[in-house]
Amino acid sequence: MHAQDTQKKLPPKVFVPKGQWIVGSNVSYSEHTESNYDFLVVEGVNSDGYKFKISPMFAYALKDNMALGARFNYSRTLVRMDETQINLDDENQFDVNNIYQLKHSYSAMAIFRSYIPLGESKRFALFSETQLEVGGSQSKVSNGRGEELTGTYSTSVDMGLGVSPGLVAFINNYTAVEVSVGVLGVNLSKKRQTTNQVETGEQSSTSANFKINIFSIGLGIAFYL
Repeated sequence: MHAQDTQKKLPPKVFVPKGQWIVGSNVSYSEHTESNYDFLVVEGVNSDGYKFKISPMFAYALKDNMALGARFNYSRTLVRMDETQINLDDENQFDVNNIYQLKHSYSAMAIFRSYIPLGESKRFALFSETQLEVGGSQSKVSNGRGEELTGTYSTSVDMGLGVSPGLVAFINNYTAVEVSVGVLGVNLSKKRQTTNQVETGEQSSTSANFKINIFSIGLGIAFYL
């Protein structure tokens, strides 16, 4: 028997065996503060805010190195801005003051994961997570003070299909650290707005983009049971 034929019959490396449960979560929190900050045509930015996101996940390995499961996302974003000026040119200058925005986003995903072990070690592997997402959001934006106060309330319904590749590293027999990055895919969105409780409007959008989204880097922990 040739050596080449023997290699063809070797079983593939198993990183996640059939029948294993995977439970984990990604959590992120960030804050920002700007004081008299200039950026392109925006001058004198004074603002602060934060973003919190949590994404629990569970999956079951139907085959070796292949798992099917679900993921849930919730995020909350707050931005407060005052005393900001937009200078397009000498004749077009606008003041943006006292803006307050609060947004809640939520979604559920069906996910499919495939793993590729790195080398002979069973501690490191690459994975690719395909995500089919359905969700929505609620947000409110207010501008001004007193009698000049205006506000807009928005809701949206969103659907998307995307891919999130990453790296998993075991720190013991059951616990692993995961780092992933989002790749934008196909997204459908329908938004409805109400301004000052009187004016209403709707917007529908479709986008397709498979570039890496460096702003969606996720760090999480998972338990392989």
